[in-house]
Amino acid sequence: MKKQDISLGQFVAQKREQMGLSQEDLAFRSSLTLEQIQAIEQGLELFLASTIRQKLAKGLKIENKEIKQYEMKTDFALTKNSQMDSIREMILLNSQNPNFVINCPLCGEKLITRIAKLYDLEDNLILRPKARCSKCPFQLTD
Repeated sequence: MKKQDISLGQFVAQKREQMGLSQEDLAFRSSLTLEQIQAIEQGLELFLASTIRQKLAKGLKIENKEIKQYEMKTDFALTKNSQMDSIREMILLNSQNPNFVINCPLCGEKLITRIAKLYDLEDNLILRPKARCSKCPFQLTD
């Protein structure tokens, strides 16, 4: 199959099966969790952090670039800083509302949101809104 014909998840599953590995075996060999392998193969992860990609490549005994070519590409320049600020504010204001839904500015699908609680050097609480798209590689960046 050509690269365009399969997704990242399908590529990883095919490589794993060619090696005769279970998902658990690949997780162990890659120093990743079973949940991470399952999310990748189920298509929940459309692009990977470089550390995850490196570990996965090691486990599959392939080069990083072989995995990278199957990752989804998106031009994040389409998202303006004002949109990002607006998304951050909405997450902070609606964090307690279980019915709160915000859509991705790139593809329109539902964003998965949370608030990270961090502490600075003086032990002051810092609330940092986080969001990622359920379908495309959009992430709310700091």
